[in-house]
Amino acid sequence: MAGLEIRELECFLVLTEELHFGRTAERLYLSQGRVSQLLGSLERRIGARLLERTSRRVRLTPSGERFLADLRPAYDGLREAVEQARAAARGVEGVVRVGFTGIAGEELMRLVEVFQNRHPGCEVELAESALADPFGGVRRGEVDAAVVLTPVEEPDLVVGSIFSKEPQTLMVSVRNPLAGRESISAEELGGCRLVGVAGPAPDYWRLAQAPAFTPGGLPVPRGPIVSTLQEGLTAVAADRGSMLLCAQTAWRHGRRDITFVPVTGLPDSALALVWHRDNETARVRALNHVIVTEHA
Repeated sequence: MAGLEIRELECFLVLTEELHFGRTAERLYLSQGRVSQLLGSLERRIGARLLERTSRRVRLTPSGERFLADLRPAYDGLREAVEQARAAARGVEGVVRVGFTGIAGEELMRLVEVFQNRHPGCEVELAESALADPFGGVRRGEVDAAVVLTPVEEPDLVVGSIFSKEPQTLMVSVRNPLAGRESISAEELGGCRLVGVAGPAPDYWRLAQAPAFTPGGLPVPRGPIVSTLQEGLTAVAADRGSMLLCAQTAWRHGRRDITFVPVTGLPDSALALVWHRDNETARVRALNHVIVTEHA
């Protein structure tokens, strides 16, 4: 489309996140009138209304939803191409701070080594995050990016490469009747008290780590609620509940009063690199690029 402005697309994308003209104007350092002008110009180019605006709310039209689905990956790809070109032109230097939960496993440490070999002028600093607050560090600016358990459905965060997929295991006390089993099915979780995760982690994420129902619909009893992985280990060791963990994390937290039983019938646990949309840097993009290329 002749004369298409990137600013129009940026305005539309921010509007779909905020669904509020005032907040969009603040994020883009524009007036509300200018935001309306940019959206109107884009809608005229497309020939369809993209957003419905009333005095009470703003929401996407069906045409807007389709346009957003097509635009987002193309726009993100364009930004990544620009960032990669900028990084290549000036080199990736400085420090990139990366959060992780529980333990920095072998795969994460391997990726850090690959990154630092490719970008010797950039140092990776790893910082542990609380299990109950997987996204807080990137939002508060304490880290530049974080390696978190999926799923991630946060509109203000960019989900980069997903990696390190591992089977699920159930962490139980050696006194638990399941301790001697070679494996259990997901449906047998209906007889287990699962240790849950406290807030501020969002509900959908907490349920993914400690489901309330088995895949077949059986309710799963609630166990203690913990904020850190160490609290979870302690609750399990005391036989107050069981806890789902990926196989690698389970193996690395082995202790004499706890054992681990593989669980069949559950999706693999997976990690993803995430960062805040407003705080993207060449260093974070370069780190994500390493993960993408190493897991291609």
